[in-house]
Amino acid sequence: MYDRVETAAANDRLWVATRNALGHGPDTLTRDVDVWDIWQSPDLLLAQTCGYPYRARLHGHVTLIGTPDYGVTGCAPGYYNSVLVARRDDTRHGLPDFHDAIFAYNEPMSQSGWAAPMTHMTARGLTFASHVQSGAHLNSARMVAEGRADIAAIDAVTWAMIAEYDGFANDLHVITRTEPTPGLPYITAPDADKPALFSALETAIGTLPDADCHALQIKGIVDIPADRYLTIPTPAAPSG
Repeated sequence: MYDRVETAAANDRLWVATRNALGHGPDTLTRDVDVWDIWQSPDLLLAQTCGYPYRARLHGHVTLIGTPDYGVTGCAPGYYNSVLVARRDDTRHGLPDFHDAIFAYNEPMSQSGWAAPMTHMTARGLTFASHVQSGAHLNSARMVAEGRADIAAIDAVTWAMIAEYDGFANDLHVITRTEPTPGLPYITAPDADKPALFSALETAIGTLPDADCHALQIKGIVDIPADRYLTIPTPAAPSG
């Protein structure tokens, strides 16, 4: 899920190390197939999904392997949150000031881009004036930087990568963060060997070069029970 030009080679090496520890698997990662086709394939060996699709559609049809730990500040191992970002020169500062804002979100079935910020806003009696779908966290952040939206919620791990690799991040700043929720889990087919895959991933992450661990922001893997994902609130889908 955190695969971009700057991290692709590190993801490739993580997969090779995982395959070697597991003792079988394809030579390369699949990048040219729709994610829903991958997630729901009966031949799925390993993929990463988002917590929202897992609880909404995939639970009961896949096996939860474990959750990578990205060492997100203020979060327990394996947990993450969303950062709400606005333009650095925006005179609005606190989240309540953005009640009349245009909110950019990546897609409706995104925990970090839609569900977490909507839950966060609702708990505080707040709303945004309008919403615009961007198609990706990177696009949401860019829309805010370019003035096509006022505020966006970005996965904390994605935001760390944007801050490192994308110059327009200098035009943005973090307004607040949502409450932590379980991070993006690894999944496999229903009849796959979860313990073997967990062990292979644990070994692979543990032997990955420091430069690759930094590129992927990855620290390890933890076993978060499925019910931690299933009890996360699901807000209404965006209208329009």
